[in-house]
Amino acid sequence: MATLFEGFTLCGLVQTSSASDSAIQGIELDGDSDHAVVTDSTRAVTLYKVSDQKPLGSWTVKQGQLLTCPAVFNFQTKEYVVVSDNKVIRVWKEEDLNLDKAFKATVSADVWRVHSAPGGELVVLFQRGAVRLLDSLLSAPQQPIEGILSEKEVIRWSTNIVAEKQHFVLFTTEQRGEHFLYVQRLNPNTLQKYRLEREDSGASPLSFSASLRDKHINLLYLYPNGCVYQSVVAVRGPVGLEGVQALPRSLRLRLPVGEGELGAASAVALDEAHVAVVGMPHPSARTGKDFLCIWNTNFQTLQAGKEMVGRIRGQVWCYLGKLFVPHGKALSVIPYECQKSSLASALGKLRHPGIAVSKSSVAIPSWNTLLHGDQPQGPTKIVDTRKSKLRRKSQSAPALTVDQVLELIKTGPVEEVRREVEALVSRGDAQDLQLSVGRLACQLVARSQVETAFYAPGALARLVQTQCLCHRVPFLRWAGPLGFFFSKIMCPDLLLLALEHKDYFLCQLCLQLFPDIPEVVTCACLKTFIGVPDGDVEMVSLEPDSVSFMEGLVAAGARGGQQNGFSPPLFEDSCDPHHQPKPPQHQDKKNPTLQLEVCPVGLHKAVLLNEVLQTPYSDNLLVPHLKDLNAPQVILFLQYLQFIYLKYSQDVYTQTPVLRSPTMTQIIDWVCLLLDAHFTVLVMAPDAKGLLSNLQSFVKSQVKLFSELGKIEGSLQELHKMKPSKDISQYSIEVIELF
Repeated sequence: MATLFEGFTLCGLVQTSSASDSAIQGIELDGDSDHAVVTDSTRAVTLYKVSDQKPLGSWTVKQGQLLTCPAVFNFQTKEYVVVSDNKVIRVWKEEDLNLDKAFKATVSADVWRVHSAPGGELVVLFQRGAVRLLDSLLSAPQQPIEGILSEKEVIRWSTNIVAEKQHFVLFTTEQRGEHFLYVQRLNPNTLQKYRLEREDSGASPLSFSASLRDKHINLLYLYPNGCVYQSVVAVRGPVGLEGVQALPRSLRLRLPVGEGELGAASAVALDEAHVAVVGMPHPSARTGKDFLCIWNTNFQTLQAGKEMVGRIRGQVWCYLGKLFVPHGKALSVIPYECQKSSLASALGKLRHPGIAVSKSSVAIPSWNTLLHGDQPQGPTKIVDTRKSKLRRKSQSAPALTVDQVLELIKTGPVEEVRREVEALVSRGDAQDLQLSVGRLACQLVARSQVETAFYAPGALARLVQTQCLCHRVPFLRWAGPLGFFFSKIMCPDLLLLALEHKDYFLCQLCLQLFPDIPEVVTCACLKTFIGVPDGDVEMVSLEPDSVSFMEGLVAAGARGGQQNGFSPPLFEDSCDPHHQPKPPQHQDKKNPTLQLEVCPVGLHKAVLLNEVLQTPYSDNLLVPHLKDLNAPQVILFLQYLQFIYLKYSQDVYTQTPVLRSPTMTQIIDWVCLLLDAHFTVLVMAPDAKGLLSNLQSFVKSQVKLFSELGKIEGSLQELHKMKPSKDISQYSIEVIELF
């Protein structure tokens, strides 16, 4: 089976004036699978970090200049190369800010593409078919470039492949309705020309894709009628053949395109049995909808499909388990996974390894077994005797498979579902744990959303504790020679479902173990935790370490705030030499902001608020959602932040490193976020005046503390730079002047 996971938007696209033009010329990898170089249709090259969905650098040519081929990354020199205005080759590094000031060289002929591949040198393919290594071309940019192609023969597509230390440049051409494939070998320099078989309709291929497999170059091409053909060229084939050779083809896939034809579509090979096709209608969807689909070419079956909103441009790029698809106003990145092709997987009946054979298997009797009790030496099955039947009846029922548990989740009772899910996860022989956990969690959430009476908190908590789930973005992990595999599977509705059912323990687990919770969901959790009555939370069992931290923090205040017979007054500004100590303030029962020794919320509510404090976020995305809190909620949360800050600053409680607790930096950051989001409301609220005064005092104290730490850092750096005197005797007094 093949799976398309939830995708995400890498960047927006600029709409082009022509419907046939694309906003992207090309996408190339930058050293690894998490960095992509995107070249738009006009003037800009942008480097993106894919997992963070943010640009790391952007370079643009001047107004009036155009980029005429996609930028590529030189894996040997760690440089970028692009061509502008067909003849100007530009080379620059990531730290270069101005593309116009980078290295430039003007060549004597128009360039079609610059190609890069790991383990190979950069090659330049000219529009008339000539090929040059980039280094040799830049050493003499104005060298004459020969013409390989015939008159009115134009290049339609090109790529390069490195196989067995041999570099190949492949490109297809079109001339008067005929299509040709050129295979250029480098070192030794040989060129072979093949003629592609012509379609009866005379249509031209919509897309080409090439891959290396079993020492053969496999060319995959898609026609408007939905036919996907494959041609094979041997890597060690005969060289030096003159003339045009016929290139046989085989039909790998016939797509159901209906009565019409494909307009803007593209196909790319994912492995030896799976092809990704973008820009075609789904067989079960109405017309006018474009999909990204994965087809199994061995069995002609549709494995996965995803609707692509907006105009499809017939482009798709595939790199290390991710598909890059421009559509509408966005460039989407869609992770995928393809399992080994077999008839069972194509029909959805693949049995996981380690699962026992069905009882209906053929039994092969053995005389040795019947007479002497010997064990068989092959995959035969022992004939049931009366003793073996009685023994099997006394044993417990066999463990269920993943598919059986999924069927049980659809209709089974809560307790039975919990028991079978826990048994499946706990088994050491459970195969493909990540995908199994993701399927089970999504099935549980789906039924809970449909049936309000069904909710399995124990099963969901056990699945979250496996740490195989995330909220929205699948996480990839490097597995050495095996490539990348998914270490976390998304389940976006799980945390919201837990909030709806007031399952605070599951909420705490998700906040701890999900690394990608959106800011809007974080704020929803915060609003729920603040609004819940203390009595409703105190009876809930929460994570022990987080509870132990709050118990120790509250108990420290009850023991008193003295150390070595001295307790500094609250908010004492010890960094100010002119500061006069203030007399201790008496607690005012009418003003809760002055009751600093008493936690303003219950113990378990404080534990949940601590989880929110430790959740990753982006401040630009979080502040707008914090404005949904009302004034009483903001004041209560600020009171709690003040309380926990004072406990830290009084140095009464010695924090245990193993306990889960927020840091001082996280506390200060959340205070600043709340003040940014609700400053006007807090200034106008009478109940917040004393609170704001106190917050100003400890923020000012923190600023001066960091200022003094900066001075100490400078002093230590000066001491580190000083060279010790060589003539120091056994006893000496030395004066060091730092300022």
